[in-house]
Amino acid sequence: MSSIKTSAHSTADTPTAPATPANPTADPGPLGLAGFAATTLVLSFVNAGIVGAGVAAAVLPLALFYGGLAQLIAGIMEFRKGTTFGATAFCTYGPFWMAFAFFNWFFAKDAGADTSSAVGMFLLVFTIVTAYLAVASLATNGALVAVFVLLALTFLFLTIGAFGEADGMTKIGGWLGVITAVVAFYTSFAVVTNDTWKRTVLPVFPMAPRA
Repeated sequence: MSSIKTSAHSTADTPTAPATPANPTADPGPLGLAGFAATTLVLSFVNAGIVGAGVAAAVLPLALFYGGLAQLIAGIMEFRKGTTFGATAFCTYGPFWMAFAFFNWFFAKDAGADTSSAVGMFLLVFTIVTAYLAVASLATNGALVAVFVLLALTFLFLTIGAFGEADGMTKIGGWLGVITAVVAFYTSFAVVTNDTWKRTVLPVFPMAPRA
């Protein structure tokens, strides 16, 4: 902190400059959640069999830029805000979607007969990360807990479906993904609306503080 030097005059007579307000950083959470939800919704529609597999081609650019790049930017901003959970989550799922796009564009065809196992291993890694993020989310709010628990189940069923080449498991994972996306959209909607209106319009169900 800077100090104000005084001469023979009393400090009471010395004018002080008004404090410069800190430059606030916008909450990157709604952006990250929206990018995650949008990409998850489209791919989950494909996995659930609601739309044809050809729609998956539309997921790749969406995964690269909105689900991937936007989430990565949100995660980097969370680092600046000092939010370990948000930084870890968004800097995990942003690169997940980027890697998903690159895998499907450049590497899936090279996996040959091992494509199912390759996809299974890819999904298994993120199942593990999502499982412990779901545990960590218990200290945040009910909306985020719902997102991460549902996402962990989504990854689990998709992983089982990939390893076992079981379409039924993949469809269950797809439906869980649709629900996850809807809850993530709600959470994004609630945070950005509450922040804009400067009051609680939509609840996110904060967890009770620990004693």
